[in-house]
Amino acid sequence: MYRFLLSRQWVILTLVALALIPTMIELGFWQLHRHENRVALNNVIADSLAAEPVPAESLTSPGAEVEDADLYRRVTAKGRFDTAHEVVVRRRTNADDEVGFHVLTPFVLDDGKVLLVNRGWIPADGPSQTAFPKIPAPAEGEITVTGRLMPDQTTAESGIKDVSGLPDRQVMLISSEQAAERLGKQVLGGYIELTSPEPKGDTPELIPAPDHDSIGNHMAYAIQWWLFSAGVPVGWVILARREVRDRAEAAKQEQTEAEPATV
Repeated sequence: MYRFLLSRQWVILTLVALALIPTMIELGFWQLHRHENRVALNNVIADSLAAEPVPAESLTSPGAEVEDADLYRRVTAKGRFDTAHEVVVRRRTNADDEVGFHVLTPFVLDDGKVLLVNRGWIPADGPSQTAFPKIPAPAEGEITVTGRLMPDQTTAESGIKDVSGLPDRQVMLISSEQAAERLGKQVLGGYIELTSPEPKGDTPELIPAPDHDSIGNHMAYAIQWWLFSAGVPVGWVILARREVRDRAEAAKQEQTEAEPATV
C-alpha cells in the first residue's frame, strides 16, 4: 500500500521535509536569541540612561572599544569644539525620515585628547549631498558637554559601506581610528551623541534617546517557525494518506471498469 513512498517523487519530498524540520527549528532559536538580545539591550539602555553622568575618560580611551555594558551611558567632558576639523556623516535621517547629515565635531579636552561629538542632524543643501552644508556653530570657548556614549560605527553593524572618494569633509561612518589619522591626535574610542548643551536654534537637531520599551516581534517569529516545523511532518502524513486514498480509489475504479457487465 505504501510502496509509492519509494518512488523518486516521494523520496525527494521526504528528504526536503526532513531538511526543513531542523532548519525551521534553528530559525526559531535564531529569533529567540534575537529576542533575548533585544531584551538585554533594552535593560542596558534603561540602566545607562538612568545612571548619573561620569567623565568620558573613565569609560573610554584612545584606541579602546566601547564596552556593551557602557552603551548609551551618559558621559561628560570639558574642553573646546574644534570646528576647523568638523566633518559630516552622509545619508543620515531624522525623526521624519528626511535624509541629511550628522554633524561630527572634534571636542578637544583639557589634556589634549579628542572626543568625537555627534552634534545632531542637519538637512542637506540639495539632493546631491556633494556640497559641504552650512552648519550652525557650537558654543565657543571652554564648555562642558554631556552625551550618550556610543561605539565606533562599522559596516558589519550598520550595513553602511565605508566607500572612499567622498566629497571633502564627508564620511560614511563614525570611526575614532580614522579620525585619529585625520587629526593626528589621540582620539578616545567611540563617540558621544550630544544631549547638552542644546543648540540655540533648531539645528542641528539633537539625536533622540533610543527606544528601549519595544521588544519587537522576534518571539512571535520564533514561535511561528517552530509551528511551521511541527506542521511539516503533519503535512507529510496528510499528503501520504491522501495518496493512499487516491490510489485505492483509482484501483477500485480500474477493477470496476475491468469487470464484465452483468446481463
